[in-house]
Amino acid sequence: MWLFKRKGPSGFSSSSTAEEVTQGIDGSGLTAIVTGASSGIGAETARVLALRGVRVVMGVRNMAAGQEVKDAIVKETPEAKVDVSELDLSSLASVRNFAKEFKSSGRPLNILINNAGVMATPFKLSKDNIELQFATNHLGHFLLTNLLLDKMKKTCHQTKREGRIVIVASEAHRYPYREGVRFDKINDQEGYSSFFAYGQSKLSNVLHANELARRLKEDDADITANSLHPGAITTNLFRHVGILGGLASTVGKYVLKNIPQGASTTCYVALHPQVKGISGEYFGDNNIAKASSMAMDADLGRRLWDFSVSLTNPK
Repeated sequence: MWLFKRKGPSGFSSSSTAEEVTQGIDGSGLTAIVTGASSGIGAETARVLALRGVRVVMGVRNMAAGQEVKDAIVKETPEAKVDVSELDLSSLASVRNFAKEFKSSGRPLNILINNAGVMATPFKLSKDNIELQFATNHLGHFLLTNLLLDKMKKTCHQTKREGRIVIVASEAHRYPYREGVRFDKINDQEGYSSFFAYGQSKLSNVLHANELARRLKEDDADITANSLHPGAITTNLFRHVGILGGLASTVGKYVLKNIPQGASTTCYVALHPQVKGISGEYFGDNNIAKASSMAMDADLGRRLWDFSVSLTNPK
């Protein structure tokens, strides 16, 4: 049970659920990609979008788990339109393959929800020799977004409907101290802190959304880009954090959000009419919130963008 229920300007609060914030919204005719949709808030996001009539493409690393989620959604909502595709955000090759298959399907793309993530993992390099949390939480999504952007622009032009890119960040984006933000040193194992690395990856999420919003506006594209904090939620993200994971599972029901509440801000930003035309903002508890000063640093955002391009360009 979430303890704080005060409603914000949107009319919703931290205790609002994904179903509540999308009540009465008709998403038919829209197509959305949700990454990391095989569990947690990603699965709930996919379920609620499908419930509202959106065609949902679930990008998942574990296809068996993804199929189970799809089956559960269709059982609840027989008319739901849900597809499952393999996507490992820690592998740039997997991201490219997913994007290629989606574009070859001929489907439109109205909503891209960059949700997948890992938290506070021990030091490990991805298949592309990049620190795992940065690779999964930011870089894979950065490449995915760039590969699908033309498809979104084409969809917007053809349908005359606003496109929305939603990036799930975290309050952990406040962790890194300004002097400690060194994206070019992400692979240094010496002095590695799993929490600092997680915070830096989440800071990258907010910076990415802000810089993307700036570029979309510059291009006069009818696509918004926003980031959000889903809240502290009892999900399997805590599996790498030892005693904190145990505390999350035992006392979490009293002080943390449940999954339907955790997915609400994602669904709100993706679907609600109140968010139309709003771009480059950071949301929390279904309302616009204030990001850290680092996250609002436009120069840092541009430098991260250029660094990300250098890592994702084929050598």
